[in-house]
Amino acid sequence: MDENIFDEMAERFDTPEQIELSEIIGEEIKKKLPDAGSKDLLEYGAGTGLVGLQLSGNVRSVQLVDSSEPMLNMAREKISRRSLSNVHVQHADFTKETPELEADVIVMSLVLHHIHDAAGLLRQLFHVLRQGGRLLIVDFDKDETMDHHDHIHKTLSHDELTALLTETGFSSTDIRTFHHGKGIFNEQDASLFLADSVKE
Repeated sequence: MDENIFDEMAERFDTPEQIELSEIIGEEIKKKLPDAGSKDLLEYGAGTGLVGLQLSGNVRSVQLVDSSEPMLNMAREKISRRSLSNVHVQHADFTKETPELEADVIVMSLVLHHIHDAAGLLRQLFHVLRQGGRLLIVDFDKDETMDHHDHIHKTLSHDELTALLTETGFSSTDIRTFHHGKGIFNEQDASLFLADSVKE
């Protein structure tokens, strides 16, 4: 992921549109966490915490991980304002280093299409995930007609992502499209999927 782009975007990232989309994503992820009160959750590519902070009441702890320090500074301000004692931040880039972290649930929302080496990142997430843990990925459904910007590498079909997750070592993956929105991907209409994978 290009850190400079996100460093520059941090101050103006939380637009009404981003907040609304994050709330839709957060509600969908919560459906996957009905009995997660004893679980530790890590969000990779957490940015300003728009998704991860919504989940703090559903799990024991939340670790917000991002490669952009300015984005994390915005998240820190929100954590302080809301007095969230179970949420922590970590500056790290899993595409460049092996993280010394552990989690029962990993969430990655609207990150994968920015990643050049998706297989490499998935291996790192698999490493961080505890046995029996779950990886929840939200991203845009593949659409060859959409225009891509320089910092967007590619969207994956459900079959392509399932194959990557299986090669990584995940034992099962369920992928479903859950939202269709107007102008949500570079001002183009798009749909979102949620992939739920288990490490057994």
